[in-house]
Amino acid sequence: GAYAPCASRQERRGVLEKNNAAEGQQADEAVQKQSADATGMLAEPGHKTGTFRYIGALLIADEIKPEAGEAVGEMRRSGIDVVMLTGDRKEAAESVAEKLGINRVKAGLLPADKVDAVEELLSGKTAAENGGKSGSDRKVAFVGDGINDAPVLARADVGIAMGSLGSDAAIEAADIVIMDDDLRKIPLAVRIAQKTMRIARQNIVFALGVKILILVLGALGLANMWAAVFADVGVAVIAILNAMRTMR
Repeated sequence: GAYAPCASRQERRGVLEKNNAAEGQQADEAVQKQSADATGMLAEPGHKTGTFRYIGALLIADEIKPEAGEAVGEMRRSGIDVVMLTGDRKEAAESVAEKLGINRVKAGLLPADKVDAVEELLSGKTAAENGGKSGSDRKVAFVGDGINDAPVLARADVGIAMGSLGSDAAIEAADIVIMDDDLRKIPLAVRIAQKTMRIARQNIVFALGVKILILVLGALGLANMWAAVFADVGVAVIAILNAMRTMR
């Protein structure tokens, strides 16, 4: 493969082309030999080398979390509309949705498509499919754990990420992180939030109602000092006792 320093440029080019061709032929022969060896190993006894008989196939698919079905069922019983947004094929997504009892599926989505889908839910374009509620009356929570879910987690009203298997980008973009990746914690968090808001509204209505009543009675001369004390201290104590129900 060497050439004399005094050789002309054309002669040197011819030598290089010859060397490249020889190396390419050697590489092709090595690949063919490896293919022949592999074929010989895969071919069953009694078959000629180079012929194959179909034996089977390997199917690789994501496993459904054991608690996923229970979590989805609890959310639906709580009045939450569950929508699956995934980048998987439509057939695989619909198969998983059928097992989990999810009616609405959007498959084959890129990260930008997921953001558009959440924007659609937030803007109220699908109000007819969500009980007629407008986008301002409906809150959207998104659950994800991949790095591609970070933009959607940041855009949703509430972003929920998995802490154990979730990517750092998803955890940073999320509002809530489930450290043990138990999906049943989602409906539990919803129930706690609903109960907390219900008790808070009760305390507000009760405190304002009693104070307004005492003010009106005081203006009419029908309320004494003890009524004013009850409207201040008594209402506060009752509100605190009522708020303690959230600890159960």
